[in-house]
Amino acid sequence: MITISLCMIVKNEEDVLARCLDSVQKLADEMIIVDTGSEDATQEIARRYTDQVYQFEWIDDFAAARNFSFSKATKDYILWLDADDILLPDDQKAFQQLKQELDPQTDLVMMRYQVAFDQQGNPTFSYERERLMRREKGYRWAGAIHEAITPSGRLLHSPITITHKKLHPSDPDRNLRIFERLLARGETLEPRQQFYYARELSAHKRYDEAAKQFTRFLNDGQGWIENNISACLDLSECLIQLGQPEQAAQALLRSLVYDRPRAEICCALGGYFLGRQRYQQAIYWYQQARRCTPNAQSGGFVSPDCYGFIPEMQLCVCYDRLGDHETAARYHRKAKRRKPEDASVRHNEQYFRSLGRLTPL
Repeated sequence: MITISLCMIVKNEEDVLARCLDSVQKLADEMIIVDTGSEDATQEIARRYTDQVYQFEWIDDFAAARNFSFSKATKDYILWLDADDILLPDDQKAFQQLKQELDPQTDLVMMRYQVAFDQQGNPTFSYERERLMRREKGYRWAGAIHEAITPSGRLLHSPITITHKKLHPSDPDRNLRIFERLLARGETLEPRQQFYYARELSAHKRYDEAAKQFTRFLNDGQGWIENNISACLDLSECLIQLGQPEQAAQALLRSLVYDRPRAEICCALGGYFLGRQRYQQAIYWYQQARRCTPNAQSGGFVSPDCYGFIPEMQLCVCYDRLGDHETAARYHRKAKRRKPEDASVRHNEQYFRSLGRLTPL
């Protein structure tokens, strides 16, 4: 059975750290907690679990901090988590089994990462991350912001899921501030950092700057396929905010150059045509979204609702606008099976009952 070093970097995480460590303490053979400047009880909590608590002066570089934490590891494999991550009970069991059965020649294990949820707790946004890696391979983090390790060697794609459960918001300006300091120093952002810089600009509603940065990133042609596809979607949203819907649609269509359509892109194209009352074209794209299957191993961002719930809700709208209430009600029932407690589903339920269009499922 392999041994595991848990390596974490933390700062002011007193409200979530114990929850995280409780969920993984039976899996980790050593815990390494690197504090980057906490002013609360984070270090005190960490020392309840391990005596390997280290200080690292924050230098606006997440990769540097994570590489320092990795340098302290002594076990076969390194697992990294953020303080507001947890392993749910089923994933703890699956992880324990993986620990017992993992081929020691495996270099890196990719795991699912769920980071956003609806009101019923269903995941609405997820992607795959490099999560467990063989220490002897000497993997290194790169990127001051949105740091990553480039997967290489013998990979295993595991269905084990890490769940990201925030209890408090982080500094919303931190990442953009670091990016702009890097640029002010004359540093050049590598492609992945360019992509995330554009996303930060968009999140701060600096849509014109974000659109230019996304376009530059795409035109440079050095990005990873999944980031290119996401950049097309993000660029389209910026252009919509800038009052340029036709250009937004063109940005979505550009994504088809990189790979087969993603449901997220199809839903956005459906929304474009729905907003222009071009219902047959909207139906086409929403149907395409339903035919797509998420590739959890691609590493790309996945919005599960785009592969079923959202297109079914919007097909309901399209057919209703076309006067085909029977087909509209059929798609309503499909959406209802997925999310019976959703507020929009409940509204549609009342609407179709008023039309007398609902029949037993």
